[in-house]
Amino acid sequence: MKLIADSGSTKTAWAIVENPHHVIKTDGINPVFMDSQAIEHTLHTQLLPKLDQPITEVYFYGAGCASAEKNNTVKQALQAVFGEIEIEIASDLLGAARGLCGHQCGIACILGTGSNSCLYDGGNISWNVPALGFILGDEGSGAVLGKLLMGNLFKNQLPDAVKQDFEQTYGLSMMDVIEKVYRSPLPNRFLASFGPFISKHMGQKAVYNMVYVALESFIVRNVKQYPYTTLPVYFTGSIAYYFADILHELANKHGFTIGRIDQDPLQGLVGFHR
Repeated sequence: MKLIADSGSTKTAWAIVENPHHVIKTDGINPVFMDSQAIEHTLHTQLLPKLDQPITEVYFYGAGCASAEKNNTVKQALQAVFGEIEIEIASDLLGAARGLCGHQCGIACILGTGSNSCLYDGGNISWNVPALGFILGDEGSGAVLGKLLMGNLFKNQLPDAVKQDFEQTYGLSMMDVIEKVYRSPLPNRFLASFGPFISKHMGQKAVYNMVYVALESFIVRNVKQYPYTTLPVYFTGSIAYYFADILHELANKHGFTIGRIDQDPLQGLVGFHR
């Protein structure tokens, strides 16, 4: 049985090619923030109890899987759980491209906890504008939107109604947020967790403008660098899915065609590997 994984920093979705509609969700797996032991623990406690078939191949597409060292961190954990089976590790970006575009050329984009993009030749990535993470890049990502939200809230740039709802919903003080961002593991996951709150307040002009500017920054600093502007642009990830209306506005403004916007690329990946 072939097991496919689409993994971000916040969550991982798993599907068996032979039974693609049985999707298993676990916590996110990112070797930039986790060692093999932590990944193995997630697999043992959250994935294995839900698998009822022997696995012979694993194709793992994950955030942070962009170097031999980080890929080996994930592979060691998978081997510890499944033994010496065929295991392939690749970036979540290649997974997004294959899941969205299949065997067609296109520009594939991730807008989830993090953000990324690439020029895809129908099988592999031919060019990638670097993502750089939520401190230096990741424009339009959930982590960056969360960072903008926190800054705007505590610097009094948002309406009182938004600030009051934030306090009632989360009960977090400014010092609580600083502690979680600067001194706790996985700050990107924490910041991205405010996506539903942002979506809830899109009727507020200040919140809408914050999201619009962040997504336009992603288009300008990433998508528009690719020379083949006649190719369709594909999007996946929770931010792309829930703020799709803004992406369509930006497509009209900047003159590109949207191929498709999927919440995740898992079913497309199953089809690619079938």
